[in-house]
Amino acid sequence: MKRLQSIDIVRGIIMIIMALDHTRDLIHITSVTNSPTDLQTTTPALFLTRWITHFCAPTFVFLSGVSAYLSLKKNDIKSTRRFLLTRGVWLIILEFTLVNFGVWFDPHFSAFIFDVIAAIGVGFIILSLFLNASTKTILITGLAIIFLHNLSSFIPATGALLPGKIAMMLVAPGAIPFGKRGLFIMGYPPIPWLGVMLVGFAAGRLFELPVLTRKPLFLKIGLAALVLFIIVRSLNIYGDAVQWAQQKSSLFTVLSFINVTKYPPSLVFCLLTLGVMFLLLSAVEGLQNKFTEITIVYGKVPLFFFLIHWYILHPLMFLIIFLQGYKYSDLVFGMNLGRPKGASGLSLAYIYLIWLMVVIMLYPICRWYGNYKESHREKKWLRYL
Repeated sequence: MKRLQSIDIVRGIIMIIMALDHTRDLIHITSVTNSPTDLQTTTPALFLTRWITHFCAPTFVFLSGVSAYLSLKKNDIKSTRRFLLTRGVWLIILEFTLVNFGVWFDPHFSAFIFDVIAAIGVGFIILSLFLNASTKTILITGLAIIFLHNLSSFIPATGALLPGKIAMMLVAPGAIPFGKRGLFIMGYPPIPWLGVMLVGFAAGRLFELPVLTRKPLFLKIGLAALVLFIIVRSLNIYGDAVQWAQQKSSLFTVLSFINVTKYPPSLVFCLLTLGVMFLLLSAVEGLQNKFTEITIVYGKVPLFFFLIHWYILHPLMFLIIFLQGYKYSDLVFGMNLGRPKGASGLSLAYIYLIWLMVVIMLYPICRWYGNYKESHREKKWLRYL
C-alpha cells in the first residue's frame, strides 16, 4: 500500500503548528512565569496561540495508530509486532536522551520528562500485544479508555507511597524526585494516550476505503465528534476536570468553554481535537496544490522534524538571552529551561516571526532527509527515524 497523502499533509500541518508551541515555550517573555491558558492573566491572542497547538499531540498519536494498522496490512503479524516493539523501545530511549536534552539543554540531566514520544513508544509496545485481537475489540477498548478514564479523578488519593504515585501517573500527570536534585515528570500519562492510539489503529480500516467514500465519511465523523463535544461540555458534569464558567466578557466565556484539559487528555479534549482532525482529513483528501506539496515534506519525516527543531530553537533561545545582556552564569536549568530568573524573552509578535523562520529553515533539511529515505529503502534503520 502506497503512502496516503492525506495523512502526510495533516501530519505536516501538525508539525508546523507544534513548532509554534515550542517556540513560545522557549522564547516568549512570560512562558516560564504564566500559563497562556490562565484566563486571569492571558490575552486572547496568547490563549489561542497555545490552544491551537492542542491539536498536535492527539493527531500525532492517532495517526501513529493509523500508520501501525497500515504497516500491518503490508506485513504479517509477526514482523509488525517485532517492528512495533523495537520502535516503541527506541522511542522511549530517544525521549530520555536526545529529546529530553533538546527540551532542557541541561548538562546535568536534573529533570526527565515522559512526554509525547515516550507515550507513543509505550503505546506501540502495548499495541503490539493487541495485534491478534479483532479491530472491533481494539476500537471498543480505545473508546472505553477515552470515555471512561476521567473517572480516575474520583479515585481517592493513594498517599505518598511510591507504588501509589507510580500507579496514578499511568492515568494522570505527576512528578517523583530522584537523587539529590533530580525530578522525573510524567507529562503524558500513557493510558489515556493509549486510548487515542488504539482508536487510531482501528480507524486505519477507513483509510482502505476509496477517496470518494472516506472523504464524506471523515466529514460526518468529525461533525459528530464536535456535536458530542458541545453537548458534553455544555452539561458541565463530566468529561473534563475543569468546568467552564461565565467570565468577564463573552469572548472569555467562549475561551473558558474551549479551555479543555490536555494533561491528561480529557474526554472533551479528545472529542474536540480529534473531531477537528477528521474535518481536516476530509478537507485535504484529494487536494493537491503548493500548500499540500510543502506540508507533505514535513509530514513524511515527523520524528526527524521533531528532533531537529529542538536543536534549532533552544540554541536560538540562548542567543537571544545573551543578546539581552545575560551571561551563562545567569542561566537556570531544569524547570526554567535555561532561562535566567530575570525578565527575558520576546513578545508574541516576535514569537510568530521566529517560528516562521525556523519552519522555513527546516524545509530543505526535511526535504533532503525525505528524499534520502525514499532512495535508500534498503536501509531498514531509517524506518526508526
